[in-house]
Amino acid sequence: MTDAPLMLNLISLAPQARAQLLAAGVRLHDLDLRRPSIEPVDLAALASARLVLTNGTTGLTAAQMQAMPQLELVCAFGAGFENIDVAAATARGISVGHAPNTNGETVADHALALMLAVARGLVTLDRAVKAGGWESHRSPRPTLNGARLGIVGLGNIGQAIALRAAGFGMSIGYHTRSARTDCAWQHYGNVAELARDSDFLVLACPGGPATHHLVNRDVLVQLGPKGFLVNVARGSVVDTVALIEALCDGVIAGAALDVYETEPEVPSALRMLENVVLTPHVSGRSPAALQAQIDVLLGNVRAHLAGEPLPAAVNAIVPVHSNKTFG
Repeated sequence: MTDAPLMLNLISLAPQARAQLLAAGVRLHDLDLRRPSIEPVDLAALASARLVLTNGTTGLTAAQMQAMPQLELVCAFGAGFENIDVAAATARGISVGHAPNTNGETVADHALALMLAVARGLVTLDRAVKAGGWESHRSPRPTLNGARLGIVGLGNIGQAIALRAAGFGMSIGYHTRSARTDCAWQHYGNVAELARDSDFLVLACPGGPATHHLVNRDVLVQLGPKGFLVNVARGSVVDTVALIEALCDGVIAGAALDVYETEPEVPSALRMLENVVLTPHVSGRSPAALQAQIDVLLGNVRAHLAGEPLPAAVNAIVPVHSNKTFG
């Protein structure tokens, strides 16, 4: 359909999402803007694309927007949009949408799995038993029941983690800019103080400049040699160099990470450490979460092309175009 809207896709897209976008009448053009050179076919797509699909990690810069003269809508696949220049988009009249509240329960499940995996040493023990080991690997390991959990960020995901942790019999504290009035958990105005009083410090806050390296060496020192760090937020929240040093020097007991400052590249030092559990930014991925994100994405695109407000908007732009051929 030649009059179907063209969407530049900047991320790895699941076949299910691709199929539903195509079935709905969107033309897709995959493009990696990190490449040093752009092919002529890609230049043509940049010149004519009305829509962009990205995510919080990949983002979209002001310079990249400037190279897309027909761009009307940027969609973040997921809740995060920290690397999308929303101010630049707004100044250019470009709508920005995202998909909040679609994968929070999955992220919370993964956070608890990481907590158990790193504390109980599940990855190391699995490898040892498969190699024929047994008695020398049966030392007692920390567990969740009775332990103290500190959560950095108490949005939907942080609350979901807290509720699960309460079911394990953990005591709960949290850090946000201001105390919440809708929960009885202890609020800490300072991350270091929360780390001091925690056995597990779980990061569930947004990325971006406000939280860049929020967890630094001072925080890790407060977490202490029996403490575990779990990150399902954004890699930028943790000072990676400080974390590696803390893990190597026994400043903290271990870490479980789903996100990294340099992803998809993971520092070799992290990959070599036995007291670290690593997953490839999959905490929010499940069949149900994926479909929920697709539904919100399609809802945003449909609304924009119909000249209606986005159901999940980041900025306040009223679209002026419509495309009745979109399914």
